[in-house]
Amino acid sequence: MKLFDVYPLYNVTPISAKGMVVTDDKGQEYLDFYGGHAVISIGHGHPHYVEKIKSQLDKIGFYSNAVQNPLQVKLATKLGKLSGCEDYNLFLCNSGAEANENALKMASFKTGKSRVIAFKNGFHGRTSAAVAATDNEKINAPLNKQQKVTILPFNDITAFTAEIEKGDVCAVILEAIQGVGGLEEPTSEFFQKIATLAKENGALLIADEVQCGFGRSGKFFGFQHHWDAERSQSIQPDIISIAKGMGNGFPVGGVLIHESIEASYGMLGTTFGGNHLACAATTAVLEVLENENLIENAAKIGAYFNEKAKEIPQIKSIKGKGLMLGIEFDFEVGELRKKMIYDQHIFTGGAMNKKLLRFLPALNCTKEHIDIFFNALKEEL
Repeated sequence: MKLFDVYPLYNVTPISAKGMVVTDDKGQEYLDFYGGHAVISIGHGHPHYVEKIKSQLDKIGFYSNAVQNPLQVKLATKLGKLSGCEDYNLFLCNSGAEANENALKMASFKTGKSRVIAFKNGFHGRTSAAVAATDNEKINAPLNKQQKVTILPFNDITAFTAEIEKGDVCAVILEAIQGVGGLEEPTSEFFQKIATLAKENGALLIADEVQCGFGRSGKFFGFQHHWDAERSQSIQPDIISIAKGMGNGFPVGGVLIHESIEASYGMLGTTFGGNHLACAATTAVLEVLENENLIENAAKIGAYFNEKAKEIPQIKSIKGKGLMLGIEFDFEVGELRKKMIYDQHIFTGGAMNKKLLRFLPALNCTKEHIDIFFNALKEEL
């Protein structure tokens, strides 16, 4: 049997990894400034993370959600405190797409409506409703296009007002910092306005924090950079979806559902979600984020990255926050990415914007790592 050919692959075969370094089958080391799509949040093979998973595997790796699992309660408590979202309830699943699928489903259950407002260049996953809300025609099958989704540009409050006031919208979903879309962001004014209008028109606001959450932006969640002036607090979404960095490579996702939204038996369900190993992995990530001050480090190293990037005249703009960053050139970066991998032995990422190089390292990245990156980039430029 052959593999279903859906990924163009670089000619690199990693066989081990530690911290920021990935080693291939020929013994070549690579600095990892992409983290497998922002998944590696605390570094490859972090000793605390490895110990927690190994220890849990020696006890029990999996049983169904039909029985008690205290590890889920421990995880929810820790996540609520560290994120500042203690007035939410947690549903655990397996991926970002699944998190967004359940978030959209919850919004439809709660409101009794079915239309979704999403935004240009947004990416929310590859499952039914999540992919329908994703602004990429190539990955939307006719089956997905049956969903009622309206895609609007960021920061166009006139267009948003016209759509939300039609009264048939169940959910407004957006990324505080777009990932695949190229690090675009809504303004705080726009974010606050859509939150207010969604509430006034009986729709739920979903913050897709799959990539920008878990400390990557320099705050626990990306939406926390946006202030609600009327209430003197950050924007408060009704639902928050999480994945990627929360498991540091272990497949885990989740949905934070505001406590004002009532649960009922059978509304959501999952076989593997919240299993013992997933809980051990995610709790370990939260403990490392807290104990090593990695969210603060993301903000500090992100600021240093910006300083260094401004020294390079070929860089036309710098996008993003914390360690979720993009540098834009006036040429397409496909060949530059190849040179960074094969000549400089550095992993970086691309985006829908073909002129943008994405930068998503582990949150314990250092200034020395940044210096190595920019020295290599200057050489290739």
